Amino acid sequence: MQENNTEKAGQNKEHTLVIEGRNAVIEAFRSGRTIDKIFVLDGCQDGPVRTIVREAKKRGAILNFVGKERLSQLSQTGRHQGVIAYAAAYDYAEVEDMLELAKQRGEDPFLILLDGIEDPHNLGAIIRTANIAGAHGVIIPKRRAAGLTATVAKTSAGALNYTPVAKVTNLVKTMEELKEKGIWFVCADMDGESMYSLELTGPIGLVVGNEGEGVSRLVKESCDFVAGIPMKGEITSLNASVAGGVLAYEIVRQRMQKGV
Repeated sequence: MQENNTEKAGQNKEHTLVIEGRNAVIEAFRSGRTIDKIFVLDGCQDGPVRTIVREAKKRGAILNFVGKERLSQLSQTGRHQGVIAYAAAYDYAEVEDMLELAKQRGEDPFLILLDGIEDPHNLGAIIRTANIAGAHGVIIPKRRAAGLTATVAKTSAGALNYTPVAKVTNLVKTMEELKEKGIWFVCADMDGESMYSLELTGPIGLVVGNEGEGVSRLVKESCDFVAGIPMKGEITSLNASVAGGVLAYEIVRQRMQKGV
């Protein structure tokens, strides 16, 4: 019970808006609000619930079918009618918006892709770095990753207001589509080639992996280069947001050196 209460408190704190009740959730979808996650009473299949499930699948919201006790634990009002939804603190952009931003600035696209960053503080810090480094956007996966919560917005120190963030279903597929548009990818990995020996200019996507496991195998195989950060101390790893910042600024350095 203690674990559930902790999770409940954390979720309510993280999301700007908790929406309870069938009609309220349906209206949220109709208004165009971005819904990250929905909890639906398992076994409930009436008309409004079917509508909610259909809209959730259409828009890529994560669906969780749970028992009555679980919904009661999550509810703030006690009047959830079998449905509770969590809305994102900020609306997501599209990947095309980032490419258009690069075009407007007359710059080669510079994107940062996050392979399963779960800590909202890390996500916020990376968005902040992305803005300062001149990246045109950040791409995150829909599942097993932090979303745009209030904590992310606060940690980004306002950068979330200026830096587009897109949420995609499949990171590898998105990378393949971007490769067709001339973008190549480099990922951070401690066993990679020194970042100082790599050419990190041109249209580029920087991939930063999960805090514990790093970049997943399929994503790494989709990258053109694997970059390592030289380490001189006794500790052999960096925090994900720090590693992302170091590599982002090597990209900035090389671009400035070439006058781009």
